[in-house]
Amino acid sequence: MYNVTPHHTARWRALLHDCVKAFADARGPREVSVIASPEGALLPHWRDANLLLSQTCGFPYRMLGLERDAQLVATPIFEAPGCEGPRYRSVIVVSNAAWRNGATTLEACRGLRAAANSIDSHSGMNALRHAVAPLAQSRPFFSSVTWTGSHAATLRALAAQDADVGAIDCVTLALLRDAGFEPLRHVREIGMTVDAPGLPLIAAKSLDDSDLEALRDALDTAHATSPARARELRLRGFARLTPGAYAEIETLALAAGEQGYPELR
Repeated sequence: MYNVTPHHTARWRALLHDCVKAFADARGPREVSVIASPEGALLPHWRDANLLLSQTCGFPYRMLGLERDAQLVATPIFEAPGCEGPRYRSVIVVSNAAWRNGATTLEACRGLRAAANSIDSHSGMNALRHAVAPLAQSRPFFSSVTWTGSHAATLRALAAQDADVGAIDCVTLALLRDAGFEPLRHVREIGMTVDAPGLPLIAAKSLDDSDLEALRDALDTAHATSPARARELRLRGFARLTPGAYAEIETLALAAGEQGYPELR
């Protein structure tokens, strides 16, 4: 989920290879392939009975039934503004033009054009919906909502003045800033959402308990293999949360609904 540039993709792929090696050293050789990114819809990929390791968002894990179809392996711990241990926030950003026109708080964004990566994203949709709900008073808050497909695309839309406001995963934002992502020059940060458990690493339900523990240990080994790579990925390690920790995602969604704001609008 954090393949924000080709360089980051290569570093994540190297970490996965080290993880697979450590796992094989502990549990014996396995036929494992590492893919750069899954093709097509993500839910079938996450529900694959042969899935050894992947990363999803907390929203589909908790809200779209993935918790029943896959098991939680670990939650990454990142070093980025907005992160505390295995928890993260979304950064609310506006275009420079919106900022100049007075959009310096979320409340001042009423009637502006929102952009979000996807309707099943906690960081781009659910966290922003929760933040807007008490301001919306059961009515539409934005003049429009555009689904962009990625946080980077949301930032490009803001920079091009095709949208005015959005919420960006704070880890994604930090990695893009490290990479010198040009659209960031054209946006301003105006706040953060509440925090929530970070994006979970998952495996197929078919993985037995001993393999699951070996996989967790292999992740720790892979992380320690290259401190330089870990710094580039802003990765501090992995936490072992329980599936119940992700109930917070649902709590935030329900809170918005109870305030008459069941969808981002």
